[in-house]
Amino acid sequence: MGGYSRYTAEEIHENLLVNKWKSNDNHFKLLPTQVDRDTHKALVNSDDIQHNKSNIKQAYDFFKKKIINTEIELRELKSLVSNRLSLVSIVLASDDNPYLVFESLNAKGRPLTQADLIRNFFFMRIPTEMHEEVFQIHWKPMQDFFGDSLTEYIRHYLMRKGKFVRKNDVYIDLKKLVTQENAINQIEQLYRFSNYYKCIISPEFEENIDVRNAITRLNELEAKTTYPFLLYAFSLYKDNQLSSSNLVAVIKVIENYLIRRFVCNIPTNELNKIFPSLVLKVEGFEQNELLEELKATLQNRGYPKDQEFVEKLTTSKLYGAGDRARKTKFMLVSIEESYKHKEKVNYDNLTVEHIMPQTLTDSWKITLGEDWDEIHDAHLHVIGNLTLTAYNSEMSNESFQKKTKHLSNSHLEINKGFKSLQTWGHDEIKARTRKLVDKCLEIWSYFGSKENEIKDVKGTSPRLLLLKQKRYVNRLH
Repeated sequence: MGGYSRYTAEEIHENLLVNKWKSNDNHFKLLPTQVDRDTHKALVNSDDIQHNKSNIKQAYDFFKKKIINTEIELRELKSLVSNRLSLVSIVLASDDNPYLVFESLNAKGRPLTQADLIRNFFFMRIPTEMHEEVFQIHWKPMQDFFGDSLTEYIRHYLMRKGKFVRKNDVYIDLKKLVTQENAINQIEQLYRFSNYYKCIISPEFEENIDVRNAITRLNELEAKTTYPFLLYAFSLYKDNQLSSSNLVAVIKVIENYLIRRFVCNIPTNELNKIFPSLVLKVEGFEQNELLEELKATLQNRGYPKDQEFVEKLTTSKLYGAGDRARKTKFMLVSIEESYKHKEKVNYDNLTVEHIMPQTLTDSWKITLGEDWDEIHDAHLHVIGNLTLTAYNSEMSNESFQKKTKHLSNSHLEINKGFKSLQTWGHDEIKARTRKLVDKCLEIWSYFGSKENEIKDVKGTSPRLLLLKQKRYVNRLH
C-alpha cells in the first residue's frame, strides 16, 4: 500500500491506541465492555487470535480486508479517522431517562436494554482495578444465563420488597439504590438473588425435590406475576428462615389461588400488583404465621369461595383459546395425579380431548337429540366433557362408540368410566362433571376462614394495620 511506513504504524499505535508509559488496563486508551475486552487487548498487542470468533475480531478482519484492498494511503486514512471521526459524549441530568434518550438516537440500531444501562452504571461506580473480577464472578454469570431476560429478572428483584416497578423504570429505580460506596455490595446481592431466581424459572437447579416439584407445577400456569413474591420467599428459604415444607405450602397456596381465579374467570391484570404487595403483609412473621398471613391476605383479594368455584366449574367454558387450553390440561393432569398411581404416567404426549366433539356430525346430532345445539353450546367446554388422550387426531369427531374403543384401552383413571357407557349426552356429561368437580374441591380446597373475611368492622378490633409501610399486628386478635 502506498505511503505505508513503520513510523506511521508506530505513531498510530502509541498516539491513538495505547498509553506507552502506563501498565495494566491503563495502558490502553480505549477499553470496551468486559465481553470484548480480552479480544480488544489481543488485537492491540498483535497477539495471535486466529480462531477467535467474537464480534470485535470479525469487525477487525472486515476492516483489515477493506484497507488492504483499497488504494488510499495509510497516512491519509489515519488522518481521516483521527480528524474526521467524531465521538459524542452525552451527559444526562439525574432525572433523565437514558433508555429513552438512547432509543431516540439509535432508532435503527440494536436496542439498548435496561440491563445494559445497569451494567454500565455499576461499573462506573466500581474501582477500575476490580472491574474484571466483579464482572467475571458476579455480572457475567447473570448475563450468560438470563440473556434477554436479565432486565426482567432485575425488575422482579426490585419488586421483591413490595414495590411495583414499571417495565420502563427498572434502570431508574435501581439507580436509587446504588451509590459509589455500596456498588459492590449491591451487585453481589443482585448476583446472590439471581441464583434464587434461577431455581424459580428453571426448577432443575433446586436440590430439594418437593420444592422443585411445587415450582415446576406453578410454572406450568405461566405464573410470572408471582415471581417477585416467590423471590422474597426463596430468600427466606435459602437463609434458613423458611423450611422447605413451609415454602412448598406457600407455593401450593399460590397455585390454589391462581386456579380458582382462572376457573371463575377473574381478570389477571391486577396480579402483577397483588403479589409484590404481599411482601409488605407477611414480612417479619415467623414461618407458620407467614403462611397463615398469606392465606388471610389472599382470601380478600379476589379468591373465590366454594359456591362460586363449583358453579363455574359446572357451567363455565373451561377450555378455550390462549392459555386456557394449557391450564385446562394442567387441571386434568392434577386430577389424574390425585389418584396416586404407582406407575409414572408420561403426560407430555397427551392432549385435551372433547368427548362430544367441537364439530358435530349428523350422527352426533341424532345422538344428542332435538336439543343438540343447546347441549353442544352449554357443555362442549365444561370439565365433564374433557379428558386426556394420546389419540386426539384419531378420535377427532368420531362417534362416541368409536371413541370409547380408544378410551377403554387407556390406563388413565379419568377415562375408566367411559367403558360402561353406551351413549354420551346431557345427563352423562353432568354426572362426570359432578365427579370431577368433587376432585377439584379436594385438590384445591378453600383455604380461607370466616374470621379473616372483610366485613362490617364496626365494634371490632383490627388484626393488622399498615401505616407508612410499617406493620402493627394485634396479637390478641
